[in-house]
Amino acid sequence: MTSQEMIAFKTSLKQTGQQLIAQRIAMAKSAIDNAQEAANSEGKSSAGDKYETGRAMGHLEKNMYARQQAENIKELARLQEVNTDIIYTQAQTGALVRCAEQSFFIAAGLGKQLIEGQHIFYLSPYTPLAKLLQHKKAGDSFLFNKMEIVILEIY
Repeated sequence: MTSQEMIAFKTSLKQTGQQLIAQRIAMAKSAIDNAQEAANSEGKSSAGDKYETGRAMGHLEKNMYARQQAENIKELARLQEVNTDIIYTQAQTGALVRCAEQSFFIAAGLGKQLIEGQHIFYLSPYTPLAKLLQHKKAGDSFLFNKMEIVILEIY
């Protein structure tokens, strides 16, 4: 793979990550709107406290989704700052760490994704695994899921 192909692949990973986070933000917004609508439509009943309890539950749900939305907005901002135009020789933010079975893209915490037929683990730079990978080079190894994994290449 040429340097240009490596950079293009990492850039496409970044764009895919941005799309995934944008979808999460949109879903959270929709859930916030639905929770607000449910809270507003809760009618008075003869049960007394039921009305206030229903409204309170709707507001709690809305607040939960608002926190999720805020976290996703922060994650998107951090991902947008990741530089994919550099070929790294050590594992760090913006690097793709290729191993035999899977690869790790240190940029955003999006979990395991299937990209172009390959399993890519999107790691937040703040996760324990990303910190374990920090400063490792091709040829180094590390433990993951009780297996010793050898790094084939980093870029």
